[in-house]
Amino acid sequence: MTSKKMVGLVVGVLILSVFLPVTLSVWLAHYQAEKEFTDDLDAYGQRVILKTRQVVTDAKSALNEIDQFQGEACHDAHLLAMRRISYTHRDIQEVLWLNGLQPGCSSLESKSTEMRFPQPDRRTPDGFRIWLTDNNDLGIRHPMIALAGVHHMVMMDPASFVDVVPFAPWAMNSALIGLQTGRVIAKNADLDLRLWQQAHQAGQRAFSHDGMMYNLRDYPEIGLSQIVWASSAPLTSKWHQQLLIWLPLGGLISLLAALFILRLLKTFQSPRYRMLEAIATRTIEVHYQPIVSLQSGRIIGAEALARWQLPDGSWLSPDIFIPLAAQTGQMTRLTQLVIEKVFEDLGPWLNQHPELHISINLEQEDLVTPEIPTLLAQQLQTSGVAPSQIALELTERGLIDPKNRAQVLTQLRDAGHEIYIDDFGTGYSNLSYLQNLNVDLIKIDKSFVDTLEFNSVTPHIIEMVKSMQLAILAEGVETERQRQWLSEHGVQFAQGWLFSKALPKTAFITWAENNLRQQ
Repeated sequence: MTSKKMVGLVVGVLILSVFLPVTLSVWLAHYQAEKEFTDDLDAYGQRVILKTRQVVTDAKSALNEIDQFQGEACHDAHLLAMRRISYTHRDIQEVLWLNGLQPGCSSLESKSTEMRFPQPDRRTPDGFRIWLTDNNDLGIRHPMIALAGVHHMVMMDPASFVDVVPFAPWAMNSALIGLQTGRVIAKNADLDLRLWQQAHQAGQRAFSHDGMMYNLRDYPEIGLSQIVWASSAPLTSKWHQQLLIWLPLGGLISLLAALFILRLLKTFQSPRYRMLEAIATRTIEVHYQPIVSLQSGRIIGAEALARWQLPDGSWLSPDIFIPLAAQTGQMTRLTQLVIEKVFEDLGPWLNQHPELHISINLEQEDLVTPEIPTLLAQQLQTSGVAPSQIALELTERGLIDPKNRAQVLTQLRDAGHEIYIDDFGTGYSNLSYLQNLNVDLIKIDKSFVDTLEFNSVTPHIIEMVKSMQLAILAEGVETERQRQWLSEHGVQFAQGWLFSKALPKTAFITWAENNLRQQ
């Protein structure tokens, strides 16, 4: 990108970072005020529905209870039982005994007057019959909801369904409307029924009209629709209150966003800076992939693997940031960070398990500096971990000049560390270099493990390594068939997803302890 384009980008981003948060703060103030208002309205509606459900549930419970009465209908014991039901269930006005659709007696009278209920308006899924009616045996016209079970009916005043006090500091209203009849059953304020009819036909759940905001809810189990509404006048006052909060915050965010964008642009322009920052802030973590014995299945150690989680929560592939560290001259610092985290994470645990070890990857840059051996010695002395519990892995690509590396490897081996050759067979082509190096174990690359049955090279590699009396570890073992083949061909150790993926320290310790207990 040219300097001119970069300046244009920076200016554009700065303009956005200044004006966008201020604009958003105004929008957020209005959005938050409207959301809180509608949430209050919705919460009130939900509480009305909850109350409705409670009333209906209580009525069903009462019917189930009275239908269990075993005595003779309409005699003293039966009348007493119905009165008790009416007395103990506060939303039930009357309990009736039905002979078909004709009431015989009730909790209010020992013998009901001559009347007959029509066929029920509907049935609930669990078998209860429902009427929305103002017919009764008292000779008065008052809308009631009747719910009947097998032999009994309970009468409920619909006003109890809307008997809910709003939590908000302004008035809210509610009404219940019959879904079949379209008639208002209960309300606590005047309602233009045409508004409900139009919204219900259009499938609207919320709408505004003439300075009021409305929410609709259907309750099909008892054939009711519920509508709640309130004046939108408090919304303006609430918006002004929110603006006093969001507008100064928007200005502050504008300033911070401008600084952040400049820093972010600088970060994107400098890979070295990104790597330096990740190492300095120790955001690069270490995960541990268990190494197990193929014969016993018991863990013998683990490989320490660097993992870099980005601020957005995603993980940057090691195939990207390891070369980045090498290109920016930060490879040794990255290795030092991994070593420090291994001892921080697992030092005390390794002291409890002296038979286990952790292998740490070294790159060719690490073999030409005294910093790595010095750091290892310091960490071992401080932690009390034995040198044999820290193995060192080198790739074949890191041994381009094995003669010059031999002295360093000998020093590390003399210090008590085992030396592993990683990704064996994929790098240095002259395999005779193994005769000039003091190594303890060869790791067969995953590419060979994936093609065990089709690649005739793998058995030859195994036999060659065995002839040198070196231990063998297979990487990337993912199937039981691979494990069995490797075990039959004399490979002692393995790691891969068949056993476990690389795990954070806590998960790894848990996995390892479970493995040790099972063996």
